Amino acid sequence: MKKNLFLFAVLYLLTTACNKLDVAPVSLVSDADVFKGASGIAAYMANLYTSLPIEDFKYGNGAGSNPSFNTVNSILNVNVFTGELFNKNLTSGDMNRSSGYWADAYALIRNANYFIATLPQYSSNFTTEQVNGWLGEARFLRAYTYYALAKRYGGVPLVVSVLTPEESVTMQRSSEQETWDFINAELTAAMTLLPATSENRGRVNKYVAAGILSRTALYAGSIAKYNKLIQTSTVGDKRIIGIPATEAVRYFKQSYNAALFVANGPYALYNQVPDKAVNFYNLFFDVSPANKESMLVKEYSLTNSAHAFDVYAVPVQMQSPLGFSSYHDPTLDLVELYDGLPRNADGSLKTIDQTTGKFAQYPTIYSFFANAEPRLLGSILVPGATFKNQVIDIRRGIYTGSSAAGISPFAGSIEPYPVVTNPYTSSSAVTAVMTASTDKLGNPVVNVPVTAYTPTGKLASGGLSGIYGSRDAGTMTGFFQRKYLDESKTASQITQSSCVQPWVELRYAEVLLNRAEAAYELILAGIATSDQGTSYLIDAYTQINAIRTRAGANLLTSAASLNDINIVRKERRKELAFENKIYWDVRRWRIGDAEIQNRVWFVLNPIYVRDSGNYIFDKRKSEKNVQFTFGPKAYYESLPSSELNRTNPALDQNTP
Repeated sequence: MKKNLFLFAVLYLLTTACNKLDVAPVSLVSDADVFKGASGIAAYMANLYTSLPIEDFKYGNGAGSNPSFNTVNSILNVNVFTGELFNKNLTSGDMNRSSGYWADAYALIRNANYFIATLPQYSSNFTTEQVNGWLGEARFLRAYTYYALAKRYGGVPLVVSVLTPEESVTMQRSSEQETWDFINAELTAAMTLLPATSENRGRVNKYVAAGILSRTALYAGSIAKYNKLIQTSTVGDKRIIGIPATEAVRYFKQSYNAALFVANGPYALYNQVPDKAVNFYNLFFDVSPANKESMLVKEYSLTNSAHAFDVYAVPVQMQSPLGFSSYHDPTLDLVELYDGLPRNADGSLKTIDQTTGKFAQYPTIYSFFANAEPRLLGSILVPGATFKNQVIDIRRGIYTGSSAAGISPFAGSIEPYPVVTNPYTSSSAVTAVMTASTDKLGNPVVNVPVTAYTPTGKLASGGLSGIYGSRDAGTMTGFFQRKYLDESKTASQITQSSCVQPWVELRYAEVLLNRAEAAYELILAGIATSDQGTSYLIDAYTQINAIRTRAGANLLTSAASLNDINIVRKERRKELAFENKIYWDVRRWRIGDAEIQNRVWFVLNPIYVRDSGNYIFDKRKSEKNVQFTFGPKAYYESLPSSELNRTNPALDQNTP
């Protein structure tokens, strides 16, 4: 074959060999040029990997009025909808049903199909192991791309060959069940073809394929069990939205067995540092062989597609010369999920002491978090935590009244923003902040001498990283994200193209969580024992406690104490926070319309008490009062109108 290829504009060898491949001009690149040797194959595969829809630091859907999916400065970052993060620029929380991820997906699928069809014609140039491995990779990448489509749209056209232009405009959607079955079958085939180890964690092996299968089959099982929406195609009467509930058990078993397969591989939970908070934080930066938890990793370099996560996530007291900081801040709703926070007898957060009805007072700002679950402290920067050798300085105001008889709860939960000056704008700014007549809560604010704050010698009411309404520079929630934030970078080193920490797309902890959830779903279906003779309950209990042990969280006391699916779901939320997984969990569990609709997320405002030197913490709804919208039909996104306009009308729009 001498078909010319224009499949990639820039070709890179994979990860460990990132030199640009010397290729002939596009018009002269033929199949023989690409498939004659391993370097050409590596370049082709690199293009497929680069195009893979991994929802990392900088992933965007590539179309629509708001193409950003979870780029850190995107207002509609997916973690905002789940209550993991709050965006300071957000003014409305409407869940847009059209993401635009379609054309790029089918371009990648076309390239994978071409590779799968063409490589066997040149198999004599390579060993059987090489050919099988590359075919396994291509089938994995194609399946992963279909997974990105299926979780958005339901049933989609299943294209397994290179289409002619005429064929491409007559595509019809397969049923949702057919789509998920194809994805899972392709991942199963990839497990057979792929080697047990890969050259690096940027490439897949059979255990990575099994790990993703544990994810996709769990998703399909959840749709079969929890989805109530049904739509049939206009041609062929296929159920393009919805899967029969009778299929749920089959999918959950497939997920569970795939996770068991991974357990036979070289992966394990990361336990390298005795300090459990530091250990959890380090997990996302350690690229050494000691990290056996990270299974599929997208790496970056200064010369190849660096990102800008730190620019937008860093606390304001550490911001770069660019002036950005803390675009997204963790919510109290997320923080409250973790163990070790002070609680009242009824389990409520002890901001108000229920025995007195007054604010509980704490001797330092960090006292509130002194016994917090280490995983929380490894994921989130709380007030008073130390990061980059600085104390995270967050306040919402200074209470100047008498605290002798206690401080009663403040009225109201939603207040207008104050107009104050950022302490960084001028040498007199702290004084300007401190001489404002009232703070955000309506309490008098005065200068409070604190020798640690020089040269002014004053205590800023908002702290160095608190809320500054004039520019929204500080935290809007009382917290900052720590997970993935590079502690080694100085302010001057943080630029739009200087961040190179890797994105961990799949790690062993997720596989254990998939295993536990699939097992518990099978218990709920009335199945107590696995095909291997193992008690599903004991196995789910074991996996949850393994994760909690590493996290420093409270352990389940017995298998019998695992008596609610929400225990497993809560563990996912804590372990996978900010990893762009919970958004899809909420969708597959079909709880978004109940959990997110009309929701206003909570914040925690630390307030310094002048006469006692103590701190109180005011729990209230976000002061921006942004209500989120997630209707019952938002679980399926609309197909891009551009595709409907150019194809056969049989490509039905989602209208459940």
